[in-house]
Amino acid sequence: MIAKPHKIGLLGGSFNPAHDGHVHVSRLALQRLGLDQVWWLVAPQNPLKSTTDMAPLAIRMATAERTAAHEPRIRVSALEVELKTRYTVDTLTALQSRFPDHLFVWIIGADNLCQIPRWEGWKDIFRRVPIAVFPRAPYSLRALNGRAARRFATARVPATKALQLIHMPPPAWVFLRAPLHGQSATRIRRQRDLSRTRH
Repeated sequence: MIAKPHKIGLLGGSFNPAHDGHVHVSRLALQRLGLDQVWWLVAPQNPLKSTTDMAPLAIRMATAERTAAHEPRIRVSALEVELKTRYTVDTLTALQSRFPDHLFVWIIGADNLCQIPRWEGWKDIFRRVPIAVFPRAPYSLRALNGRAARRFATARVPATKALQLIHMPPPAWVFLRAPLHGQSATRIRRQRDLSRTRH
């Protein structure tokens, strides 16, 4: 009997810090995409972000593990350290090589769909794995009219076929309309900084 492939959603980022919004998106992805697990890939350092207010990797990992503790289908990992990869396209290539019995889908917010043309090898990311895009205020409309969405317009999949996305040969991507979550890492850091200035 041939074993079914593991269906894994990949949610990458700085997680500086991880918060309930990440859990919210992960649970939606598990449900809407029919996934077995979501892997949080905590990046050692996002090439597009400043190191100025970036917490050490060990702290971000610990926070992510605490945040995801009540959802057993979320796996927190710093695999990019082990894989020695810096860019998403290289991480995806390495993961597919290391886990040939897994099917992967890349999970991003609308803000990342806006900025993905700035990523190293961004077109190759679209050609390597299916991509699921979740709304994020106020970026969704801009993202759906942006450069990446236009470049891969013919690869967009209707949301009604989201459960089949992970089985589709890339490029294939879907925009999933879903309830928004108000939390963000930027907001948490600002609130923390404001609290410190008051004391």
